[in-house]
Amino acid sequence: MITIKEATTKKDLKAFVRFPFKLYKDSKYWVPPIIKQELETFNKEKNPIFKDAEARFFLAYKNEEIVGRISAIINWLEVDKQGIKKMRFGWFDFIDDLEVSQALLKTVEDIGKENQLEFVEGPVGFSNLDKVGVMTEGFEHLSTMITWYNHAYYIKHYETYGFKIEKEYSESEFPFKNVKPEFFKKAQELIKRRYKIKALKFTKTEEVMPYADRMFDLFNESYSSLSSFVEITDIQKEYFKKKFISFVNPEYIKFVVDENDKLIGFAVVMPGFAKALQKANGKLFPMGFSHILKAKKHSKDVIFYLIGIHPDYQNKGVHAVIFNEYYETFKEKGIQTCYRTPELEDNVAIKQIWKHFDPKVYARRKTLRKELL
Repeated sequence: MITIKEATTKKDLKAFVRFPFKLYKDSKYWVPPIIKQELETFNKEKNPIFKDAEARFFLAYKNEEIVGRISAIINWLEVDKQGIKKMRFGWFDFIDDLEVSQALLKTVEDIGKENQLEFVEGPVGFSNLDKVGVMTEGFEHLSTMITWYNHAYYIKHYETYGFKIEKEYSESEFPFKNVKPEFFKKAQELIKRRYKIKALKFTKTEEVMPYADRMFDLFNESYSSLSSFVEITDIQKEYFKKKFISFVNPEYIKFVVDENDKLIGFAVVMPGFAKALQKANGKLFPMGFSHILKAKKHSKDVIFYLIGIHPDYQNKGVHAVIFNEYYETFKEKGIQTCYRTPELEDNVAIKQIWKHFDPKVYARRKTLRKELL
């Protein structure tokens, strides 16, 4: 018999966060989160997303042992402002037992019906800056700190419960040696002169901060047309600045501004932290922090996390300016492999940006949907 219990106490939430550590203890490819940071994500006092969203966390028990978990999420910005009556769910992990997965999914369904929502979609987080999608290919590749990893049996559980594909994503990689500067070197000089724009270089995190709010504003503008988009609010900006920017080398953040110092393009690249996080095994102390700091300084892998161009400057080659800046930085640091985070398969514009680098898809993932009416 499966028992579903809501995780409400600190002890319960810690069990919620720690469950995957047991489920994936024998996996070479799963990358553990930092437990402290994960708990802060679920802390209603610390994460400002709870100003506009609500979440409940559930654990599944079988024979008094935890065998699954799920979070049930409603983003009220999405529901009320955009009119998308969606019940979200994420952080969904479970043993290969249909009773377990179905009991957890039914719990989410019931909450959606109680709130007069029209459909369930997941796995997704609170917003576009959270992890997304269940993996369907690429299980033999090391995950990243900004994606969920899962066992191959997961997709069968979704399909058995009646879920249908909603969105499809791919992740790709290319060796840095594939980057041929002739594709953007001359073009970026012409583009800078034509549009009177320039790239900004940073060497210290505090230099980035005055532009960070503008970056999130531009993120909202440049991503608003995507089907999965939910805006980042002002109060969330402060939270994400603290959560993400400290993890990024300042020289891996590239901004492009016009002659009036208006931000018209940005990109954020993160060092490859996967192996360091595996060594840390969820803890910053005593050695986890040193593993992460070493990776930040010396990792030869980079992950293209975000890139955005103002709508007025899209299709005008601004990305060539950004790529030129990264080329010089990566060449100096001896970067070997570049990875791209999950990108929507229907995002044609982003595929055009990367085509000259001959990227190879190494993983695919999906979100799935089930009607509630």
